Amino acid sequence: MKVQTYKNHIRFYAPHHFVYYPILILFLGSSIYFAFTTDDYLIWSFISLAFLFLFCLAFMLRQHYALTLQNRIVRLEMRYRYFSLTGKRFEEFEYKLTEDQIFALRFAPDEELIQLIDDALQNSLSGNAIKKAIVHWKADYHRV
Repeated sequence: MKVQTYKNHIRFYAPHHFVYYPILILFLGSSIYFAFTTDDYLIWSFISLAFLFLFCLAFMLRQHYALTLQNRIVRLEMRYRYFSLTGKRFEEFEYKLTEDQIFALRFAPDEELIQLIDDALQNSLSGNAIKKAIVHWKADYHRV
């Protein structure tokens, strides 16, 4: 498996990103073309709207459920890791961190985590800034 870093941590699902969406975009483009070039513009307009609806629905549902669950799991992981390292509860200051910050902190190894949390709280680091500050990336190969 390829070593995960900041530059390659985004994950694609090939059947969805490189098959379903291109085909759907092709069908949508074709139906829009036919809506403007044929006498049956009303039918083709309806077909275009149907394809547009399918595109939006697929995009929203594809990740909504998985990411919602994953976000809850990441929060639990961060609470557990922080408690394991310090013996203190993460929930005491968790509300001061944005979701973006919390999700970025999970890529930090245990040796860097506490310092990065302190930096994030004191300097209001963005999630992207936190990721860039990580020296030894802790990979997440199971990201949805």
